[in-house]
Amino acid sequence: MTVDEQAWGRVLVLHARIEQELAKALQRRHGLGLSEYRALGKLVAGPLGGLRMQELAEAIGLNQSSVSRMCARLEDAGLTIRDLCEDDRRGVYSVITDAGRKRYAETEPTYCAVLRTALDKAASDPELAAAAAAVRGA
Repeated sequence: MTVDEQAWGRVLVLHARIEQELAKALQRRHGLGLSEYRALGKLVAGPLGGLRMQELAEAIGLNQSSVSRMCARLEDAGLTIRDLCEDDRRGVYSVITDAGRKRYAETEPTYCAVLRTALDKAASDPELAAAAAAVRGA
């Protein structure tokens, strides 16, 4: 195995561990999935609180079908609404609601605290310390 393959393997292990910790904490404490949290974050930061579905899919790394299902769940929870694009009636936007903004604001401290703790833990692991330092230094 090359040095690059070994380094990449450590990055993948770090990523998997952190994603698991984040997903568990968000679901347990807030009833929100990790992709849902990330979608709300992108919508909060988006122009006028919304993004075209395709833009949202690209921003959070999901395919169109997965984003459509996720947005349906967010809508059912009252956290987003769908809106048609005025310029192109085929385009559909996902727009965050006030309840969605509130939910994101409530979950963000959990996300940040769990991320910080997971990176601290990785930094103390000799196998993952360099990968954690690289993430923090980026």
